[in-house]
Amino acid sequence: MSDAAMLFPFQYEAAEYTGLKPYLSVIFVQDIPLLSAWLRQFWHFGQVLETYLLLERINKAIANGFTYQQREEPGVQTPATTLARRAGSCRDFATLFIEACRFLGLAARFVSGYLYSPIVLSGQGATHAWSEVYLPGTGWKGFDSTSGQVVGHDHIAVAVSRHSEWVPPVSGSFIAESRQSPLMHVEVNVAEIPA
Repeated sequence: MSDAAMLFPFQYEAAEYTGLKPYLSVIFVQDIPLLSAWLRQFWHFGQVLETYLLLERINKAIANGFTYQQREEPGVQTPATTLARRAGSCRDFATLFIEACRFLGLAARFVSGYLYSPIVLSGQGATHAWSEVYLPGTGWKGFDSTSGQVVGHDHIAVAVSRHSEWVPPVSGSFIAESRQSPLMHVEVNVAEIPA
């Protein structure tokens, strides 16, 4: 990480800011008061803190303070809903982390993909979601708020976006001449490739 970004708060350089602007805008504007109140436990105006430590604390607070729930409903919960329920799916946790970062002035984006786990039975894998924050000198750094860990080589990114709703795990359409009863079966197999 560049020296200028080691301590929070910091400002992105003008050239970086231009490219990062879409990733700096809070999407769930109506949730700002609740989000602001929740973030005061990690940082308050006037405080200087190590940037990485701040991000780690927020990430771990979500993983350790909220209950993971697999949800089949489409879309994501708003950060206010996740904060009120103290529960959500990986995409809800990623959305909360992203909005927290953006509120603090840090560029963040949503990542959808897979998490390799050797203990998962073949064909039983599922999509996973996490966040990335842009840190000058480092680039995009991944944070998995479901586990509270920094993203590693076991995270397999498939899509990134400014908005979590723009990378649904499954989407599409089908048109047929006659009435159909579509049935979809998905099997996810992720295997480690020996070096």
